[in-house]
Amino acid sequence: MDGCKRLERYVNDVLTAKSGDYPLAIVQACQRFVDDMGRDDIYFDVDSANKAIGYIELLPHTAGEWQGKPTTLEDFQCFWIGSLFGWKWSHNKRRRFRYAYVQIPRKNGKTHIVVLIALVMLAADGEKGAQVYLGATSRDHCKNILFKPARYIAEHCDDFKQAYGIESGATSLVIPSSNSVLTTVIKSPDDGTSPSCAIVDEYHEHENSDQYDTFNTGMGSRSQPLLHVITTAGGDLGSPCKAEYDDCKRILRGEMEGDTKFILIFEPNDDDDWADEATLAKCNPNMGVSVNREYLLDQLKQAKASAEKQNVFRTKHLNQWVGSKVAWMNMLAWQRQQDKSLRFEDFEGEDCHIGLDLASKKDLAALVAVFKRGDDYYEFPFFFAPESAAELNDRYPQFVNRGEITLTDGNMIDFEFIESKIKEIFKFANVKSVAYDPYQATYLVTRLQPEGINLIEFGHSVKNMSEPMKNLEALVLDGKYHHSGNACMTWQMSNVAAKLDVKDNIYPNKSNRNDERCKIDGVVASIMAMGRWLDEGEASSVYEERGFRTL
Repeated sequence: MDGCKRLERYVNDVLTAKSGDYPLAIVQACQRFVDDMGRDDIYFDVDSANKAIGYIELLPHTAGEWQGKPTTLEDFQCFWIGSLFGWKWSHNKRRRFRYAYVQIPRKNGKTHIVVLIALVMLAADGEKGAQVYLGATSRDHCKNILFKPARYIAEHCDDFKQAYGIESGATSLVIPSSNSVLTTVIKSPDDGTSPSCAIVDEYHEHENSDQYDTFNTGMGSRSQPLLHVITTAGGDLGSPCKAEYDDCKRILRGEMEGDTKFILIFEPNDDDDWADEATLAKCNPNMGVSVNREYLLDQLKQAKASAEKQNVFRTKHLNQWVGSKVAWMNMLAWQRQQDKSLRFEDFEGEDCHIGLDLASKKDLAALVAVFKRGDDYYEFPFFFAPESAAELNDRYPQFVNRGEITLTDGNMIDFEFIESKIKEIFKFANVKSVAYDPYQATYLVTRLQPEGINLIEFGHSVKNMSEPMKNLEALVLDGKYHHSGNACMTWQMSNVAAKLDVKDNIYPNKSNRNDERCKIDGVVASIMAMGRWLDEGEASSVYEERGFRTL
């Protein structure tokens, strides 16, 4: 059966299956494929798709029991490759997809497939002076995981080598006749690169988007380039990969334009039980092929028995973004509580408490307003940082670009910005109190006291922080604490570890205390605001009601 027939079979199987049998993101991707067939501005070139699939199936596996044997693509892989090479623009016959984001759990063959795509783009794409880059974060990864398999094929597949005159070196493959090259890139490439194809492997491991961005800006001179991300989920919810993942999910839901991006995400649905074997099979499309079923079931068994292993299992084998390995907050529950429709402007005149954390004049400051409607709470954070801090912390620029951090000139935070924001909220809402830690707050307190604002000292002691911290967590788990999806706050929430004392009190600590870029100021401010609701007796302790026990 030719490649497109298998592609069609996969789309049909997904769309006719019982609800829940496939990941929702896969159903959406297949529905997008079908819907796009009705458009006039694009068309699906069956011949091109079949050629790409057929070409890749001529190339061999490079390791394990299949080494040297031709690749046989599974149906989902035909959908992947066929989509990349088959969809074209009607007006110029060039390929539609310039970007691809594929998120699949470990050992499902994703690296093998992108190496084969890279070889096709090097030799058989008709691109003169092709520049193909295999990108990762370490030299060993580039050499052993990406380049070594490509060189194996170039050296051991005689038909391929002779047909294109490929010459292999220690770190590159070259085709002299077309001046084309395939090579590796560690972290950020040179600005002079002009990729016709760039692979960004395990994007969740990248601390910043430098490699992706440089590849992207270098593609401008190419008529139909491909920038291809492959990754599993990760634990850093403030990473550029998580931001890319979020955008891809919006595209699949139809909330964001993304005509030039192909998306394939295997993950559990919201109502799936992570400990169910059926969920494991749903998320691992190559289960029983490239990844051993017994191995996965053993990993599941270990994850059920060990909380420490659970998060690793869920990120690597179920493809879930679950936050730091030692996170305090259940980040899946936190993400479920995100409501993009929430607007600060809709809470005019309503009661709120404000938490204010001014941990450092030289770095991030946080102001969080928490409103209450009935038994539910609604959080709105505001962050401030000096320009110098944004230059030193590579996490900040993405939040600045989103409008989630306000920068002030110089090396120190200009507290007048924070003062102005508090006064603005005071006029807008019924601010019942502003809770502040006396450290660093003398200037602001002095300035705000004449305004009639109720300023409450809230020291960062275990006694003050424990109960509101437990209550905030319990409210999230109960679905009663809501937020608008501020990415800077979500990143900080995933950075919090709970320190437990002998009396079962808890206190927010950084999950990585040795990393100066790890920030939790916004979470601390939220806990302070929750503490004020509890102190005034206007918030029953969900922690007490449930007998909830942290950790």
